[in-house]
Amino acid sequence: MAKYSKKAQEKIGKVMHEFKEGTLKSGKKGKGGKVKKRKQAIAIGISEAREMGTKIPPKVKTKRSKLKSQA
Repeated sequence: MAKYSKKAQEKIGKVMHEFKEGTLKSGKKGKGGKVKKRKQAIAIGISEAREMGTKIPPKVKTKRSKLKSQA
């Protein structure tokens, strides 16, 4: 399994807490409305942790994108 730094785990935990409270919003400065899906909340937490500069594994490339790059 991929390793996340302690700070990244804390950030993702805070974002998930906001999601469970119903205060997490998507988009720039929260103008996109409430987040309703768990996966979206996790993605927001990971991206915010990346912006902070914490240690996060690189994005996994999908099979489709590999096929497009070879063509």
